[in-house]
Amino acid sequence: MEKKDIIQFISSASGSYSPYQLFYDWVKCLALSIANSCSIHHGKIWQEREKEYLQTFNRHDKKTQDTFMRATIALVEIYENCFDDVLGDIYMKSGCGNKNTGQFFTPYHLARLMAELSLPKDLTENDKLPLNEPTCGGGANIIATADVLRSRGLNYQKMLKVVGQDLDYLAVYMTYIACSFYGIDAIVVQGDTLQDPYVDGYDERRIFRTPMNVGAII
Repeated sequence: MEKKDIIQFISSASGSYSPYQLFYDWVKCLALSIANSCSIHHGKIWQEREKEYLQTFNRHDKKTQDTFMRATIALVEIYENCFDDVLGDIYMKSGCGNKNTGQFFTPYHLARLMAELSLPKDLTENDKLPLNEPTCGGGANIIATADVLRSRGLNYQKMLKVVGQDLDYLAVYMTYIACSFYGIDAIVVQGDTLQDPYVDGYDERRIFRTPMNVGAII
């Protein structure tokens, strides 16, 4: 499977909903399902997310629901075979990125170049590398950092400790999904970094913790 297959899935399912809405609902459902699968305690937040997942998924017809499932299978296969801002690229090539939505994601090759230039050359696996991304978007800078460490023969899963934040839930979902599948220790937070930056005690309803962060396996 390739990214073009997911783009085709989204295009073929377009009807009552725009490609943007289909993409948003798909990544939202996937993010919520990952988050809840990592939660041992089925408390209030788990229940709220389960309800939100079902409401989002069930408002689509059977064909679109099948499309979401096929797109997820394809996405997992792509993540297994490459390091890339997969969702960001799909988002832009699906025609979702435009002046009306206000979302334009940095091309991955530029994010990787910035990571290559900014990461010290003398890092070792004994180094702990905190990474704060205040406007995480689709997670390209986080993915690129992990990619560069990996290319240098370093275990990014042991080194990186990531906090990503974005005002837009779409960006939160995209970053969370990518970090989850790449095994990055991260918490991804919805909020305004300038007016409401993440600190200990932040509202857990707006925090998504990756499987690596909580010690779970997906």
